[in-house]
Amino acid sequence: MKRMTDAAQAAPKESAGALASAAHWGLFTALARDGEVAAVTPWAGDQAPSPLLGNIPGSVRHRSRVARPAVRRGWLERGPGPTDRRGRDDFVEPGWDEVLDVLAAEYTRVIREHGNAAIYGGSYGWASAGRFHHAQSQLHRFLNCLGGYTRSVNSYSTGCSEVFLPHVVAPESVVTAFATTWDVIAEHTDVLLCFGGIPLKNTGTDSGGTADHPVPAAVDQARRRGVRIVSVSPLRDDLRDAAPADAPWLRAATQQLADPAGRGDGAAEAGWISIRPGTDAAFLLALIGELDALGAVDHGFLARWCVGGPELLAAVRGEIDGQPKTAAWAAQICGIDPLVVLECARLLAAARRTLVTVGWSLQRIQHGEQPLWAALALAACLGHIGLPGGGFGSGYGSMNKSGLSPAVCRLPSLPQGTNPVAEFIPVALVSDMLLHPGQEYDYNGHTRRYPRIRLMHWAGGNPFHHHQDLLRLRRALGRLDTLVVADPYWTPMARHADIVLAATTALERDDLSGTRAGARLSAMRTVVPRHGQARDDYDSLTGLARRLGVAQRFTQGRDAAAWIEHLYETWRADLTAGRTLPPGPVTAADLDQVLPGFAGFWAAGHVDLPRQGPLTLLEAFRTDPAGAPLPTPSRRIELFSDAIKGFGYADCPPQPTWLEPQEWLGGPRAGRYPLHLLANQPRTRLHSQLDQGATSQASKVAGREPIRLHPADAAARGVADGDVVLVSNDRGACLAGVVLSQELRPGVVQLSTGAWYDPYDPARHGPQAGEHGLPEGACVHGNPNVLTADRGTSALAQGCTGAHVLVQVSRWQGPLPPVLAFEPPTAIANATHIEGVARQAHKISLVSSYCRQSCEAPSASDDRQ
Repeated sequence: MKRMTDAAQAAPKESAGALASAAHWGLFTALARDGEVAAVTPWAGDQAPSPLLGNIPGSVRHRSRVARPAVRRGWLERGPGPTDRRGRDDFVEPGWDEVLDVLAAEYTRVIREHGNAAIYGGSYGWASAGRFHHAQSQLHRFLNCLGGYTRSVNSYSTGCSEVFLPHVVAPESVVTAFATTWDVIAEHTDVLLCFGGIPLKNTGTDSGGTADHPVPAAVDQARRRGVRIVSVSPLRDDLRDAAPADAPWLRAATQQLADPAGRGDGAAEAGWISIRPGTDAAFLLALIGELDALGAVDHGFLARWCVGGPELLAAVRGEIDGQPKTAAWAAQICGIDPLVVLECARLLAAARRTLVTVGWSLQRIQHGEQPLWAALALAACLGHIGLPGGGFGSGYGSMNKSGLSPAVCRLPSLPQGTNPVAEFIPVALVSDMLLHPGQEYDYNGHTRRYPRIRLMHWAGGNPFHHHQDLLRLRRALGRLDTLVVADPYWTPMARHADIVLAATTALERDDLSGTRAGARLSAMRTVVPRHGQARDDYDSLTGLARRLGVAQRFTQGRDAAAWIEHLYETWRADLTAGRTLPPGPVTAADLDQVLPGFAGFWAAGHVDLPRQGPLTLLEAFRTDPAGAPLPTPSRRIELFSDAIKGFGYADCPPQPTWLEPQEWLGGPRAGRYPLHLLANQPRTRLHSQLDQGATSQASKVAGREPIRLHPADAAARGVADGDVVLVSNDRGACLAGVVLSQELRPGVVQLSTGAWYDPYDPARHGPQAGEHGLPEGACVHGNPNVLTADRGTSALAQGCTGAHVLVQVSRWQGPLPPVLAFEPPTAIANATHIEGVARQAHKISLVSSYCRQSCEAPSASDDRQ
């Protein structure tokens, strides 16, 4: 057994009146007052507590909460069907029984007339950190009890690598979760070349509820041990304290490696190579070309552990297209000095051990497969894959996961059952599916057809954060018969719903929290009473299941408390009996000593799990390629893929290739839109969660999301720090507040995702801004996804490409419309509408009486009488 540190053994201490809970961004204790969280204190064992904890106080009773179930007035009056009124109508607030009766009737109608494939339950989003009250798991379990649903696959963050990496090396989940650990990097790595940097802001979160945040300290430790970290990114602060890595800087770093002392004991300076956004593949291919010219390619590794080495080298030598991939060639594309490329190649050639990593942002662009492949190819040419401190990695700095030693076992989770419906879509194609039912599309070697969706049920997520081209998404949502949203807040998605189910927050219920990378399972306590009439998703879905005759199948006779205990005890029994414990040095008997019964766990508030120890990605494959082959078609690393070649996709060639995206500064579109906007993850919140919180709000400029401009770009447009600007292209526009910064490359602007979409409507915001040129639908709050293109990475992966878009920025000269993103819908907020609400509630009561008769008869086990 691996010993736990004292910090790891310590539980969050609960002071008088304070209760321990968890979020995706950390463990904390919360002090409640008058039904609201008044203050939070981070877990004392956290090395770098996330500032996102500051968004929690005041969040439970915020005016943006959905306090009662609601129905869009137009849906009630005119019935299910396509409409352009979603997101524009007001709502009425009948009781839970009436709403669930009407919803049960609509489920019955859709299934009876169109089948279960007409229900879309993709429901993408992070929701809360709980492992039982996980919104998507709850919804998917319910839908499977009904006979299934059309689902989504992959994610917006890693949708490209989830499809692509299994073709050439290993599943994305393996590459990320079992990445080379930071302790190994600190001990063995000479050069850490990280494309997309290691942005520490992203390491504050992990899906499921992270515990400690060790990455900032790990990066500092690596630098103290002499690791030379070089970030290739348009943003300097993607790597903390990075100096410009020009040719002399790189040359000096190479000379230091040549010194007999090697890395030495002093702290190594971090470097920043600023390239034009979206050109990483060209830079990587040129590095391979220059290594080849230097005679520094490891041909033995390519021959034994790879396929496609000769084809790769032929390509970089120009034998295929007539263009050698040289430093001069890449410099023209990347907008850098060719000596930087050449000196970087020499640095890699001099290093005894190099780790090449790619952040998740690299794949979120058109042809996003190519920089991943080129980075893997560079690592293969260096020959360090599978050796301690060397090789290839993905996701460092993208979440609190890559580089951490994971627990030896999985954590408890709610069984979702089996989905008998075969239909699915890649998650980023949701608008295409709704707009083009029946149309064929390509995906991962197959030709598929979009289903016709009638009912969409969404829980625990906000696609107006994740998805691109929001005006198009609004049109797509208008094609549905019925849109159901379960959410604690009046998010943009909830505002576009026909039926809104008021959901509790994680602070209003008990649960379990934890991630495998965090190696800790924690108890989440109920901190405050439920707000208004909000219900747990489990309770609202149980009520719906009763009406549809599947309550016993869904609940198995348990309430939420019984389920939480059942999940823990089942997980514990399986592990201690050895049924679910992977092979390794930790035995079932070891875990039997670690894992208490549920009562002991709940009293202690946590249990720490043994970790796997230091890891080197693909070490077993390197040691014994025949005995531990990769799950690729060739069982080796594929630098040329016959499978991908067989698909015949023009936008995804069978080997690493530089392909021009439409959105880049070297293309014709830049003549009209000369600034490259990076829509990255925010520093002050997770996605769009708790955008109304204090930490997030403190970052706003004039109430808008901040946009960073280089001073030279601002001066050319007459823009000053603190101004509000119009950010626009031919898809849409938004208003944002200016922050001048030297931390980005000239020609690049940065506007994070996650500001709640607040579409300009003259009826709500007033006509004055429209009279000065603000188009309807423009986001007055600063959501960049009104600008981004809704296109896939390629026909192979169909991943999200929302990180990059070309725009123009101009100083806003008109009156500023108010930000209404956090105000509840009008009829709910305005008490003068109460008589109309009462009349509509009576109408729903009459409709629900009919619905009770039209729903399927309850089963014998149903307890609804």
